[in-house]
Amino acid sequence: MMNLRLAEIGKAVAEGAHAVLTVGGAGWHQTENKLHVPDNITLLHLPPYSPELNPVENVWAYLRSNKLSNRVFDSYGAIVDACCDTWNWLADQPKQIASIGTRKWACVTQ
Repeated sequence: MMNLRLAEIGKAVAEGAHAVLTVGGAGWHQTENKLHVPDNITLLHLPPYSPELNPVENVWAYLRSNKLSNRVFDSYGAIVDACCDTWNWLADQPKQIASIGTRKWACVTQ
């Protein structure tokens, strides 16, 4: 799947441009010898244990602590339903997503 994603990103890069794709420590990001990285993409690996550099880690923590923790599910389907409901709940809150993912030290102000 990562190869398919890289191919799609590679197609979206403007001609003559080069993309730098930041990736975390997921297994499918680490198997570069099996990945087919297009010539117009460079993978930039985040250091291990650096959630402050990967805002999606904070999204997962937010979802766990606000919607998905301390619950008992009756079935696999109930887990999937709860995750879908939670994701849709968050998707309806773009300002909250921006707040979770924003790093003041990474923002450029004019």
